Amino acid sequence: MTEITAAMVKELREKTGAGMMDCKKALAETAGDMEAAIDWLRAKGIAKADKKSGRTAAEGLIGIASAGTTAVVVEVNSETDFVARNDAFQDLVRGIAQVALTTDGSVEAVAAAAYPATGKSVADSLKDAIATIGENMTLRRAAQLKVEDGVVATYVHNAVTDGLGKLGVLVALKSTGNKDALAAIGRQVAMHIAATNPLAVRSEEVDAAVAERERNVFIEQSRASGKPDNIIEKMVEGRMRKFFEEVALLSQAFVINPDLTVAAALKEAEKDVGAPIEITGMARLLLGEGIEKEETDFAAEVAAAAKG
Repeated sequence: MTEITAAMVKELREKTGAGMMDCKKALAETAGDMEAAIDWLRAKGIAKADKKSGRTAAEGLIGIASAGTTAVVVEVNSETDFVARNDAFQDLVRGIAQVALTTDGSVEAVAAAAYPATGKSVADSLKDAIATIGENMTLRRAAQLKVEDGVVATYVHNAVTDGLGKLGVLVALKSTGNKDALAAIGRQVAMHIAATNPLAVRSEEVDAAVAERERNVFIEQSRASGKPDNIIEKMVEGRMRKFFEEVALLSQAFVINPDLTVAAALKEAEKDVGAPIEITGMARLLLGEGIEKEETDFAAEVAAAAKG
């Protein structure tokens, strides 16, 4: 039998906001499986689906660059926000984003590409910067979008300077229409993506495993009502339709005008653009997303250091 440790209970509590005893019971019921325990709590109505794990460890910057109908977004992490405000670090992130434009946008390709300022690879240039600045830095994520005819709109939230900030969004819009009008609606859609963090452009593109997990939670919640199976099935289908509406970009209420869905807003924009608009892709990088911050006991650190 899996031992349920205090650390496991603490982690589940931070991720869900549920009480300590509820977390302990959830872990016991699911043999210590953290994800299953989260679902167990959600099915019991104890935890919210969108509760996150808390603070993240990574500092640094998100960088965006574009050229023609191609745009890229990169995440370069540092240990402290102090370094992220350093001009040399900002130049580095800006330069890496420019280099990413010459690659396929994958982290591996960007890391291996030549960095013009040093004549070395991006990976080796980062190592040199670590030695100079005195703090660990990593190229963590990168994404690229392009269209044959249209616009790749960009948006940086919490920008510290042009093209650099804490959150970056790309959205590719395919259209033969007016590019200025297309860029205008594209920027609004990019801002919407920054605010709502959709899982996919269209409901049918939502990851099947994610959808199945939601369905299982809804089934467990519906069974608690005690209603017959045929009623439960209808309840679950209704909740799944609502789930897809909430997580798929085109069916979301447009933040610029909540009376319209994003799909309807694009249809309206086609009047100014003068041609149909199709969103072919999106990318959203939030600095430090998914990285848990290591909590340290400063007093213990000092005591350990004093002991030599």
